[in-house]
Amino acid sequence: MLGAGLFPLVVAGCGTGGSEPAAITGDQELLQEHGFADADAHEIIDRLEALPVAERPQDLIASVTATSLQLQDDAERKAELPLPEDQFYLSVAPFVETTHECAFHSLTTCRGELRSRELTVSVVDSGSGEVLEEGPRTTHDNGFLGLWLPRGITAELTCTLEDYTGTASFSTQTEDDLTCLTSLQLT
Repeated sequence: MLGAGLFPLVVAGCGTGGSEPAAITGDQELLQEHGFADADAHEIIDRLEALPVAERPQDLIASVTATSLQLQDDAERKAELPLPEDQFYLSVAPFVETTHECAFHSLTTCRGELRSRELTVSVVDSGSGEVLEEGPRTTHDNGFLGLWLPRGITAELTCTLEDYTGTASFSTQTEDDLTCLTSLQLT
């Protein structure tokens, strides 16, 4: 769920060592005013995703694309922080009855059905069969579960809640890959 005109890349859809982010572009004051002056994209995403919905900034839109975190406030100030080159952020809202369409996750406005619920999660690389994630995880107050995954893979995600299970395939290979998976229905 994104505001119209947020960023051209977002509107189309709802360093050293290889993992250090490149330079931030845009309004540095925007970052300072929201307490993110010394944070990278990974830290900001984790902080915003973990906040209770009632505490999320009402004057900030924070959207995650395959390559960056894009921020915009009510004053139309914008900042963009690149994601680490070797990591991809996928936010998943498993559901039983209700979902919404989305392509690029909004950390401040997207809401999922299963808020603060413990699920069993498994992520398996489709090419190698390597298990990338396995075990219990709890969705955030917004109903989403955030996963930091390697870039360049196709994988299968399985989520289980009590007697309900669902599976979805996803990719972290291109700049057009979705970062908001809202089609994983548990049946």
